Amino acid sequence: MVANYRTGLGRTDVMRVNPYNAVIGLGHAGGKVTMWKPTSLKPLVTMLCHSGPVTAIAFDRGGHLMATAGVDRKVKLWDQRPYAARAQSLDFSQKGLLACSNGSQVEIFRDTGGQDYKIYMKHRMVKGYQIGNVLFRPYEDILGIGHSMGLSSILVPGSGEPNFDTFVDNPIETSKQRREKEVQSLLNKLQPETIMLNPNMIATVRPSRKKEKKTKKEIEEEMEDAVEAAKNIEFKKKTKGRSKASKRAKKREEEVLKAKRPFLDQQNENDGRPDKKQRVTEEIELPKALQRFAKSRQGWSTRFSIFVFAAISFSSLVCIVSCSWQIYAVLNF
Repeated sequence: MVANYRTGLGRTDVMRVNPYNAVIGLGHAGGKVTMWKPTSLKPLVTMLCHSGPVTAIAFDRGGHLMATAGVDRKVKLWDQRPYAARAQSLDFSQKGLLACSNGSQVEIFRDTGGQDYKIYMKHRMVKGYQIGNVLFRPYEDILGIGHSMGLSSILVPGSGEPNFDTFVDNPIETSKQRREKEVQSLLNKLQPETIMLNPNMIATVRPSRKKEKKTKKEIEEEMEDAVEAAKNIEFKKKTKGRSKASKRAKKREEEVLKAKRPFLDQQNENDGRPDKKQRVTEEIELPKALQRFAKSRQGWSTRFSIFVFAAISFSSLVCIVSCSWQIYAVLNF
């Protein structure tokens, strides 16, 4: 057993495997249809298809068309189709024909283009035999009908696939091929991780993703390794006093700082604190009413010169006022 999960949706009477992607479809008593894969704890898709219990599910060979039937006497194929009697069984043929049984009658629908299904054939059982199940025979134009009095079959032209692939199915296989097929099927078993709604994702190139940022712990570990490697560097011995212990220690310290630098920059970038040299202030044009609240971008030298000019202007104004007052006082006396 690969997996065992509880649906949480009550009784399940209907189960069908989608031949396109191996996803399992379940019909529940509450009228919902869920789709599962072996590695998911929750259903991939949950659809409210009927107002009562679901009685049958069928998947098209292409995998993009699903037909459901319920106790509410409706068959839904991307739309609702009422019937005089509730549909008991549904099945898709290899060429896309849909067989629907209700009561003692079988109706076969064909896609006329744009998923517009119309009635292709009708067949009514003699003496009102009640039909229980209908299934198409692969690679042949035959529809099997199980009813209250046994088994019958009818011809449905154009329902079977005329060309078969022996690697998938071989209708004319020998007994030796049949024995070998059992071994091959065990070797080629589908892995649970490969079952998904879109099987075309397998063997495709994964789109490039942005490089994930390293955690602080990983950066610290890499920095420690780089520091240890920098400390163990052996310097070339030089003559004429250039290999003194003090110079070698200073050079080793420079190598350690050089090794630490990229990791510290990366850590600051992850913390949202870029280097001062890398900070770029964007020019934002503010409305006139808000420009006076914006920070001035003038340097300290410019600000100091403006302050000195204002002080000199103020002192000159004071001198002019005082002189004018003295002249006025002398003239009055």
